[in-house]
Amino acid sequence: MNKPLAELIELNEKIVFPAKDISTKSWIFGKLRYWWCWVFPTVMFLLVAPPVMLVATIVGRRDWLYPVCHWGAKYWLAWCGAKMKVTGQENLSPDENYVFVANHKSYLDTATMFVYMGRRMGFVAKKELAQVPIVGTLMPFVNILKIDRSNSHKALETMKAIRGVFERGISIGIFAEGTRAYPNEFLPFKKGAFHLALQTQSPIIPVVIKNTDWIMGKKTGVAYSGTIEVVLLPPVETKGLTVENDLMNVLKKVRGMIAEELSNGER
Repeated sequence: MNKPLAELIELNEKIVFPAKDISTKSWIFGKLRYWWCWVFPTVMFLLVAPPVMLVATIVGRRDWLYPVCHWGAKYWLAWCGAKMKVTGQENLSPDENYVFVANHKSYLDTATMFVYMGRRMGFVAKKELAQVPIVGTLMPFVNILKIDRSNSHKALETMKAIRGVFERGISIGIFAEGTRAYPNEFLPFKKGAFHLALQTQSPIIPVVIKNTDWIMGKKTGVAYSGTIEVVLLPPVETKGLTVENDLMNVLKKVRGMIAEELSNGER
C-alpha cells in the first residue's frame, strides 16, 4: 500500500508522482533534438570558454566570464526549445542573499537556476564535475564549488569557501536531492544545503522546477520543446535556529513545500 504524501515527507523518502502523458511526442524528433541540444554547449565549451578564461586570467578579471556564461545558459535553454514561466519573484527581498534549494530532474535545471533566480548565483556541485575537462577549470570563474561528501575535512573547507561567496553578495543554488531524479520522482533530501543555511543564518528559498523531466529527463536520451515552469516559494527563515536542534525540521519543511507544489501542479 502506498504511503500518503505527508508520511513520505516526514520520513524523507522518495516520492513518485503520476507520469505526464507525452505519447503524442515523436521519439525520432525527440532523439534528434536531444543531440541538437548538445551542439551549442559543445561549441561554447570548446571554442568560446577557453580563450575568454585565458584573457580573464591574464588581465585579472575573472568576473568577465560570468556574463558570458549567463548569456550562454539563457540561449542554450532557448536552443533546446525551452520556454520559461517564472512566478514568485515577489518573495525575494532586493537586499538579501539566499540559499536557493531546488528539486533536480534534468541537465536543464542548472541553467534555469543560473539565469532565472533574479540573483547572481553560485552553486555547490559534486566533486566529480570538477574532473570534466574545461568544465572543471571553468567552475571557479562562476562560483561553482565542488563538495566531497565522503571527506568531512574537505566538505568543511567548501563550507568556508561558500561563506566567502555570500560575503561578495552572491546567492547559492543547491539541488538538495544530490543527483538528478528519474522522471516523475522526487528523491530524499541530503542535509548539506540545510547545514549551509543554518550555519550562515541565511533564508532558504524553496524552488520548484517543473516539466524538465519530460523535456530532457535523466537517461531518456530524448528532448522535447516545452515550457519550464519555475516557482519561487516564500522564504524559510533560519535566524536563531541551530544545526543541532533544527536541521531536520527545516529540511522537512522545505521538502514539504516543494512536494506540495509538485503534487498540485505537475500532472
